[in-house]
Amino acid sequence: DKRYTVTVKEKKERRSLDANALAWVLMDKLAEKLNMGKTEIYRQYIKEIGGVSTLVCVQDKAADKRIETWQSKGLGWQAERVKSKLRGCTNVILYYGSSVYDKAQMSRLIELIMQDCREYDIPTYDKDELEEMLKAWDDG
Repeated sequence: DKRYTVTVKEKKERRSLDANALAWVLMDKLAEKLNMGKTEIYRQYIKEIGGVSTLVCVQDKAADKRIETWQSKGLGWQAERVKSKLRGCTNVILYYGSSVYDKAQMSRLIELIMQDCREYDIPTYDKDELEEMLKAWDDG
């Protein structure tokens, strides 16, 4: 006698915990080299990865609460105000933290981190080694 609702959506390849660990190891090396905090570095990268944000328009009076709620989800979950052309509204860019990245998004994050590591002469992996690791994570 119960009714059920089913939602069907595209299954995306989730990023692995190994990929996440690699990203944090590399960011730790950058943090040491640049004398910065790992969290600060991580939060900067989040805003640089394409396809991991959403723009929403909220009433001015609700903007602070929306931002606070979004950012309470974790370190990478950031929100940025952008002026709206609509009176009484605030545009907010909502950046997703890497905990919900799919494999492609996480790969872009790691590649960006590795580019910066190379720029500061921090040993890293070449593209073939990274591809091999990603494949191994998928098979594991």
